[in-house]
Amino acid sequence: MKKWLVFVVGILFVFKKNIAQTDSIQPIQQTIKSEYTKRPRWHLPFVISTETALFAGSLVGLNYLWYEGYPRTNFHVFNDNSQWMGLDKFGHCYSGYAISTLNYDVWRWAGLKHQPAIWISGGLSFGFLTAIEVLDGFSEQWGFSWGDMIANTAGITLFTWQQLQWNEQRFQMKYSFWPTEYAKLRPDLLGKNLLEQPLKDYNGQTYWISANIWSFLPNREHRKFPSWLNISLGYGANGMLGGTENPPEFAEMKRYHQFFLSIDVDFTKIKTKHKIVKTLLKTLNMIKFPAPAFEFNTSSTEPVKFHWLKF
Repeated sequence: MKKWLVFVVGILFVFKKNIAQTDSIQPIQQTIKSEYTKRPRWHLPFVISTETALFAGSLVGLNYLWYEGYPRTNFHVFNDNSQWMGLDKFGHCYSGYAISTLNYDVWRWAGLKHQPAIWISGGLSFGFLTAIEVLDGFSEQWGFSWGDMIANTAGITLFTWQQLQWNEQRFQMKYSFWPTEYAKLRPDLLGKNLLEQPLKDYNGQTYWISANIWSFLPNREHRKFPSWLNISLGYGANGMLGGTENPPEFAEMKRYHQFFLSIDVDFTKIKTKHKIVKTLLKTLNMIKFPAPAFEFNTSSTEPVKFHWLKF
């Protein structure tokens, strides 16, 4: 949840400055040119000072607002890999991917060339998420998690590798949520309202890998196949009323994995000359578009389902 709060701050910054200036819809063979001379000189110092303030302010805020209510201890490692049937780790991976994406757009807006923007955005995202894990390591409630670190790094790597390889994100990580009945059973743990539940109720969360079909077509610029159409694989879990196991009073609740196959929309492939619209589409692209989906799960009652509209 802590990384989600900072991720929201990043989205607000992107909206404010209209920085969605990437060239992902251009042919990958096109030479990537520096945009530094096209940018006002104040862009770069503004980004440096703003990112520094956000980095420091977020960590200080988390240290005094989030961790203040929990006992402190010596730095220690905590193995939480078995919690929430892996949804927590997918959340960390998504955070690393999304923050790297936002950071890259910020530094491109500042005027950096393609590759420096990639490495700086990835490095800053890694440093920021690592600092949060270190804070966890001094909290008695949690601890430094190598599983979280690996998931953070995987998300950052997914963005970085694709941007270096293709100058576009052919495989995009996305998030979706729909409220469940489980939150009412344990509201303190899973969220008391619709503001808390998307962050706390893992039963309603789904994490997706959304692949753009058009990007893999030969001579794609001459193909009439819709460039915005994606195919998506999703992962979720259900029946979770505790981290590793359900409390005794909910022992009848069966925990099971869910796998989804669906279609999706790549909003970054929708061409527009309006910067604000481009920014809105770029931000909207972080969320899975509701669409029909097949579900395959590990429950014994209904292992295969069809959803006319999956959120």
